[in-house]
Amino acid sequence: MKKQNILARGCLKIVASAILADVKLWLPARRNRLAIGKTTVESGRFTLRTLFPGGKMPPSTAGRDACRYSPGGYVAGLLTAFLILNQPVGATAQPATEADPFHFASAKLDVQLDAQAPGLAALDVDGLGLGKRGTNVLHELTASNIDFTATVSTNDGGTKVDYRRVGQSTDTPPPWTVAVNEGGMTFISQWSEAGAPAALSLKFDDTRCHATVLGIINSNGVIQLPALLHLPGQGSLRITATGAEDATLGYTSLRKGGITVKFPAATAAAPQVEYRLEVTAIYPDLPGIADDHRFDSFRRNWLDVLQLNPGSRQLANNSGSTSCAFCYYEYADIALKTPPLADGLTALDVVRQTLDAIFAGARAYGMPAKGNFPAESSDTFPSFLIAADDCVLGGGSDAWLATNYTKIKGWADKMLATDTNGDGLVKYIMSGNSGTWPPGFPKIRPANWWDTIGFGYEDAYGNALAYRSLGCMAHMAAQLGKTKDAKHYRIAAKKLKAAYFKTFYDPATGVIGGWRSADGQLHDYYFLWVNGIAIRYGLVPPAKAGAIMDKLMAKMSEVGYTNFNMGLPGNLITVTLKDYVHRTPDGHFGGGVRPDNADGFQKYENGGATGCFAYFTLAALYDLGRRDTADAILFPMLAEYSRGGFEGRNALGFSNDWRMWDGTAKGYEGFLTDNYYTMLAVFERQTTNSSSLRR
Repeated sequence: MKKQNILARGCLKIVASAILADVKLWLPARRNRLAIGKTTVESGRFTLRTLFPGGKMPPSTAGRDACRYSPGGYVAGLLTAFLILNQPVGATAQPATEADPFHFASAKLDVQLDAQAPGLAALDVDGLGLGKRGTNVLHELTASNIDFTATVSTNDGGTKVDYRRVGQSTDTPPPWTVAVNEGGMTFISQWSEAGAPAALSLKFDDTRCHATVLGIINSNGVIQLPALLHLPGQGSLRITATGAEDATLGYTSLRKGGITVKFPAATAAAPQVEYRLEVTAIYPDLPGIADDHRFDSFRRNWLDVLQLNPGSRQLANNSGSTSCAFCYYEYADIALKTPPLADGLTALDVVRQTLDAIFAGARAYGMPAKGNFPAESSDTFPSFLIAADDCVLGGGSDAWLATNYTKIKGWADKMLATDTNGDGLVKYIMSGNSGTWPPGFPKIRPANWWDTIGFGYEDAYGNALAYRSLGCMAHMAAQLGKTKDAKHYRIAAKKLKAAYFKTFYDPATGVIGGWRSADGQLHDYYFLWVNGIAIRYGLVPPAKAGAIMDKLMAKMSEVGYTNFNMGLPGNLITVTLKDYVHRTPDGHFGGGVRPDNADGFQKYENGGATGCFAYFTLAALYDLGRRDTADAILFPMLAEYSRGGFEGRNALGFSNDWRMWDGTAKGYEGFLTDNYYTMLAVFERQTTNSSSLRR
């Protein structure tokens, strides 16, 4: 109680200070929703049948947007702040009350049940059960079908609403029942001639939370159960079903169009179907994180890198965006270390589904396409190979590997065939020479993930991934007893490593350059992630690694970058215009009009701050024993993940996946999964067993 009182007094002080400073306070909004249908309220201690006066529901605070309270309302503000912070962590459930019978809150979730039709009006969860309240993840939509009577009952610490059609007898089953308790929700659909149900839909607002469903998608486009509904920054809902053979969900997602999850209704053939949505957080249980709240965002956000696009059946930038071939290894590295999502479902199953789509002829960004990549990017085949090997390392994939070995081996052989001069390094089809990129919107994309910077020919990042992927290919060959193949790929990896440092080390700066173009020039812009991956994967002689990191940290201090909560810049000095691919008059994609490209610096991929690929710098720092330096970057980032700082948009529509060093948003996706690969850095800090990422 003493600790609670201290928290409460601190909150009161903050609120009072805000009042004295004439700052408007932000408190939960209250909104009325029309309750056109009749509402009946019941509880274990009393029965109250009410048609709310004037047809309006009492107001609720659950999951609503914020509204401003002026300083004149300070008493309510102080009281609210006191009540919020005086709640112990993991507070007991708060079932429906007479004042707001459709609202339920517990330490794991906050739900506003819909008063008009089967469904939810608002939802947020805390997968850790610590009582953290987040944004309402649902679209606030007026129900399209309001021809229902809602009967509310409370018992055993939970709330249940039966939805019957107006005029339907109470002696007949309700088409839908929604029940909620402190651990999750249950949707029950019952069929009868009197009340044949329609599907229950939840529509998620991707400007608030970019929800995704992780699972196996059938050929008809529905997703098998069990599945996992993941809410980035909050936690997950594990969805199971009983009463229907081969139960499925509808799942659709559109770019800037929201995400819809549809629960099929009971039928005459399956007269009662029950869906259980269990609140959970799925993450690796690492030493030392359970009682350290600095890692809470690691536990809530671990799965954020996995977003399944239902249209393509592939993991993607987000569930409504493009699937990028060169990102597959990121998804697989996370999936390999992820506990089961549900009985019979793993994250690696979703990765295999993505690779199976490629085997079947699906396309992904980074593969040849007119107006983009004239050939596979230098990191596409390595990404495929690493992802495939992660599936094998996860177990249960030997038959899958045997079936697909010829195609997987084909990726490795085609990658090695790009070494046209025999020096051991893989090569991209474009020269990477300065001044060869046409102005305006890119007509041809460069060599790797960083698709607005002129990487070409021999790419230091692509070759680092290729080195790791050759070890992966050797492992897969050995797994099937193909010793000759395994030896071949180990030799190729050794040859690549022998050429790497002497090709990409820049003695003028003391760091690894970004790419060596076909004309022999080394292009070096102090790329943090290039140097990080080279050190992490063992491509830098140990005697040189510390000195390289010293140079990078000194340069970062010199240029004045300190806002580590936003992640790290990809490059510490501007990429000149002759080496930049995407140029616009306002420079918002990192390429401007000045020859030195100073007008494009800090924008998007040209030195913009991001969580993307920050992992490699952090991993290298931890490998080198520089824990304090790494922690000074990691923990501000974890705090930023906790507040959702790497997602969402500003008033101009730019998103926070890329930011200028002053915090100005310059991204466009709204939610970019690569930002969350950084979660792997927690492994480097908390364990010593991460050799699979170095192989």
